[in-house]
Amino acid sequence: MQKIFRVMIIIAMLITAYLLILAWRDDYADAPAVDAVSETTTSVGADIPSTTGAAGDIPVQTLPVDNNTVANDAVTATPAKDTGLITVTTDRYDIKINPEGGDIVYAALKQYDATLDSDKPFVLLENNSNRVYVAQSGLIGPNGIDTAEGRAKYSHTANNYVMEAGQQTLSVPLTYKKDGVTVTKTFTFTENKYPIDISYQIQNASTQPWQGQLFAQLKRDDSKDPGMSDKGALSMATYLGGAWGTPDDPYNKLKFKDFNDGELVVSSDKGWVGVVQHYFVSAWIPENFTATFFSRETGDDYFIGFNSQPVNVAPNKQVTLDATLYAGPKVQSELKDVAVGLNKTVDYGLLWPISKILFAILDGIHKVIGNWGWSIIVLTILVKIALMWFSNKSYYSMAKMRAIAPRLAALKEEHGDDRMKMSQEMMAIYKEEKVNPMAGCLPILMQMPIFLALYWVLVESVELRHAPWILWIQDLSAMDPWFILPLLMGASMFVQQQLNPQPADPMQAKVMKFLPIIFTAFMLFFPAGLVLYWTVNNLFSMTQQYIVNKKVEEEQKRRTVKVLD
Repeated sequence: MQKIFRVMIIIAMLITAYLLILAWRDDYADAPAVDAVSETTTSVGADIPSTTGAAGDIPVQTLPVDNNTVANDAVTATPAKDTGLITVTTDRYDIKINPEGGDIVYAALKQYDATLDSDKPFVLLENNSNRVYVAQSGLIGPNGIDTAEGRAKYSHTANNYVMEAGQQTLSVPLTYKKDGVTVTKTFTFTENKYPIDISYQIQNASTQPWQGQLFAQLKRDDSKDPGMSDKGALSMATYLGGAWGTPDDPYNKLKFKDFNDGELVVSSDKGWVGVVQHYFVSAWIPENFTATFFSRETGDDYFIGFNSQPVNVAPNKQVTLDATLYAGPKVQSELKDVAVGLNKTVDYGLLWPISKILFAILDGIHKVIGNWGWSIIVLTILVKIALMWFSNKSYYSMAKMRAIAPRLAALKEEHGDDRMKMSQEMMAIYKEEKVNPMAGCLPILMQMPIFLALYWVLVESVELRHAPWILWIQDLSAMDPWFILPLLMGASMFVQQQLNPQPADPMQAKVMKFLPIIFTAFMLFFPAGLVLYWTVNNLFSMTQQYIVNKKVEEEQKRRTVKVLD
């Protein structure tokens, strides 16, 4: 029984290591890892998605129509004011919009640093020689203004837009006029929010009906995730790829390598489609119309987005099409209000129920303490308290095993050649002392799911990105730069072993001695917050085991004195 007990502990620890590596491999081993890409040679026409059905193939989308007559003098062609980029500054964004197509070609998140020691904001969207990642939208179809020959060139009234303090919304209108049709594309930014509203108002003052479709897509190359740039060369990559969701199927991943396989052909009026990376997500959400999601690969670029169904605008009528772009951090409390399932991009894996509970507790503690490191320590204590009854049972059993170890050793000497007799005598001692050798596995087995779940909390929760603790630990989501915590964890694991009964089998004893070394090496590259949790857990376990050991020793002494009397 004692041998089985030892083997189960070793197996439980190795399974934990294996599950972490397996989970990383399944989701992230295929993530692109290119440091830089050359200038793209993809033509403008390659950016334009194919239309969803022709005029006679699919019913025209029914949308609210403004019954006011559109005046003919309102559609005089106006050239673009400036060919440069339009800059937009809000409390959360630094944005650049290309008036040719009206695409967002740059988005920096002002509340998040690029790297731990940087004073520059994190850049989510950009278009340069190192990385292509932009949010595109337009109008395609029979009368669409975005075609394979070129994108619509919008006119605009200003080159710079700034959201002033206390200003609740900021609108950036772009206008395109041709052949009696005026298209006004408006970006609306809201104070203290990441979702960006994009609307297309189509005014038809011509004598012919206008028909087209709205498309919205994310274009990205295969460059690496910049969110991983300051995690260390040996840190595990996180998921980088496409994702989509509908109310009936809230969260699905689509790796870049599968973009051209035709896997994404889904229609929804309340869904979302986007690109997920470490801590951040960009997603398009259709508003008040049914959209067809698509993905495709063109050259070195990947596209994922949606088309609306064909829309008809009668002469002297107007229609407005709306979509929402989210380009920001994966903050669960904000994402759940943007689209159903978008908060699931904070992917905690199979143990997500435990991870969500742990994060909720951790977040609540942080709101009181204000430091994520100390919050992890308090969380560890709360977990130890919750499991204390089970732990006491286990430690008491191990302490009993330690106390009766000399008797078991004597049995081995006496009945070493008669295994059946020795087993019978051992079981008699276990029954007499009320010892269950298997009980020692309980704390380890119960801690494993919590350990794994906390790992994903630290890896996936943007709230812990660049979160400092004390002194040298300035980012709990990254590995300890000086490896101090892993070494302390290994030392605590070694000391804890000395408090437990030693294996009678010499081979098992050697394996157990190497476990602290193996796990120290394994923990070197884990997030510092996770190593902190395990170290504090070990320290409290040591204290609890020491107290129980002393109590059992006192009981044994009293029993010995009573027998002698």
